[in-house]
Amino acid sequence: MATIAVTDESFEAEVLNAGKPVLLDFWAPWCGPCKMIGPVLEEISGERDDIVIAKMNIDENPETPTRFGVRSIPTLLIFKGGEPVATTLGAKPKAALSQWINSAI
Repeated sequence: MATIAVTDESFEAEVLNAGKPVLLDFWAPWCGPCKMIGPVLEEISGERDDIVIAKMNIDENPETPTRFGVRSIPTLLIFKGGEPVATTLGAKPKAALSQWINSAI
């Protein structure tokens, strides 16, 4: 499963009301670490069907990042049952991200 793009308008349906946990990556096209983590998240998304990997461009969607206090990017939040249950900041290697996901879901 590929990553999905989420907007302020689709956030409730795609993240809060999702049937399984969602990892939401807050990113921007000008962010170097965001560019580094993007392919890693795509790879994880292709390997797992127990979590949805979603991305939100903070430049195009300012409401949701503000709602969740995103102050730096990349910020990754895992939502489970419509609630944020885990947060991590910055680019991390695949093994560290996988371990973080496993501990949260």
